[in-house]
Amino acid sequence: MTPNAVPTGSASSAPSRRGFLASTAVAAVAVAGGAPLLTACGGAETGRKDGTTTGKDAAKILPAYVASTVVAPDIAPRNGSAAGFTRAIPADRLKASVPTKKGKGSAITIMAPLWGTPPAPDNPYYRAMNEAIGVKATWQNQDGNVYDQKLGAVLASSDIPDVVVVPGWNLGGKIPSAVNAKFEDLGPYLSGDRVKAYPNLAAIPTDAWQRSIFGGKLRGLPMPASYVTNIAPFYRKDVFEAKGWQLPKNADEFLALAKEITSAKAKVWACDDMTWTAFNMFGVLSGSDKALGWNLVDGKLINRIETQEYLEALEWTRRLFEAGVVHPDAKAQNQGDAGNRFTSGQVLVYNNDLSHWYAKTAEQAAQNPDFAIAAMDIPGHAGGAPKLWAVNPAGIWAFVRKGSPKALVEDVLAIADFTAAPYGTRERMLTDFGVEGVDHTVKDGMPVKTDQGNQEVSSSWLFMGSPAPYIAHPDTPEATRAMVEWQQRMGAFTTKSSFYGMTVTEPSRWTALMNDFEQLEKDIVRGRRKISDMQQAVSEWKSGGGDQLRDWYRELLDANGPAAS
Repeated sequence: MTPNAVPTGSASSAPSRRGFLASTAVAAVAVAGGAPLLTACGGAETGRKDGTTTGKDAAKILPAYVASTVVAPDIAPRNGSAAGFTRAIPADRLKASVPTKKGKGSAITIMAPLWGTPPAPDNPYYRAMNEAIGVKATWQNQDGNVYDQKLGAVLASSDIPDVVVVPGWNLGGKIPSAVNAKFEDLGPYLSGDRVKAYPNLAAIPTDAWQRSIFGGKLRGLPMPASYVTNIAPFYRKDVFEAKGWQLPKNADEFLALAKEITSAKAKVWACDDMTWTAFNMFGVLSGSDKALGWNLVDGKLINRIETQEYLEALEWTRRLFEAGVVHPDAKAQNQGDAGNRFTSGQVLVYNNDLSHWYAKTAEQAAQNPDFAIAAMDIPGHAGGAPKLWAVNPAGIWAFVRKGSPKALVEDVLAIADFTAAPYGTRERMLTDFGVEGVDHTVKDGMPVKTDQGNQEVSSSWLFMGSPAPYIAHPDTPEATRAMVEWQQRMGAFTTKSSFYGMTVTEPSRWTALMNDFEQLEKDIVRGRRKISDMQQAVSEWKSGGGDQLRDWYRELLDANGPAAS
């Protein structure tokens, strides 16, 4: 069985935050027009802030938390990590987390993104899921690459499906205000002890529900995620061990090692673009979400781009490129695939989503039996422990159309309770692998998808509701353990910034302020621009609205307080 994540994409030569978020289901900040709103911390139906929903007020909205005890993990979650399962559970030992069919037969239309070819609408997998849950769900799968366009058009119309899946990176333009205006408040069904009618939803961590408050109401069914950074600096463990190379313990050692192991003549370079890892090494606030880029320091709200750490991370990455230790295709941007360069031995270090640990291990098992991948523990830039920042605990939601009959809402929740079943259950097996003998077969005690299963069994159902974060790859138990333990070690050094767990919608007049910074970062590290150009850009950002935006965020923080400690 596999972890609860949508398929991940390979990194391009020049990492793009938006592309990375889409490919790894990590949410970007919500940015919308209209009046200021802290959607996770307050808001009326009109989209204007009218109070607080943190602290005691949030307690009235948030569902109670009741941890699942259906199947004990082999590796318990710690320091914000996922849980880990290293063993396969035979079909005859799978447990039931939804012992009775909850659905009452509602016909439900669901619009969701899909990356790949949509399966036939009445395939055996869809039929089996509908039968097991007790609903008649019809999927309106849309191309995930242009989903924002379809989403905007649908929400602007009067013909809205019963359920709409909204990824965090699509919360732009008028979509956040449409979420507030056009989707149901699920609080009457889930707040407090009401959620206990749906045990698998009750086992979703509170942080994920906190991030699902939009316009002061509990509107979203979340897809939870670990808050530990998902960017891992991978290295070719097999090559490092064969050569006797030691892992670097600080930024200077990394550069020195990179120079030592690069041989352009042999077409081997030390690394790909390491900007993401540099930000982690130097303790730069998260760039995955605009709100996470702000933090209260000594009484003043500071943005990540104003910090010395940000400039130092860019300068260090620039030195890597200048030293010639970065693959030329990475310098050229958007040339080839970093993951392929890594597995072919052209680069020995690259950074990407943690899921690549398993993906590359499985991919290379037959092609290159000697291949071994591992992730370095992120060192502090000067040595010692790093200063890491939490990412958001949820980034994709399912919303129910406003005005839906009570029976339909309850059947949507029946779907979510089923698809949020934990590892080791019959519900999880069906959701992840479909019908045995049709969508998958069992080999050596483990399910293996058939060609039909690869076509039919998509991630769409997971968008309706997912369990607490977990990693389960019983075919490579050592990779599973390594991934979870890496998260646990990095989680010990992780801090939650002031706006952690909040869904923030900025006023439209400031939404374009940060648009040019990512490209400027790429230009600076590649030597096309100077650090002084970034300093000038920050100065212009401040005078062009950044200082006003700071005041706006500070007002929210003063009025509502942090969402989580």
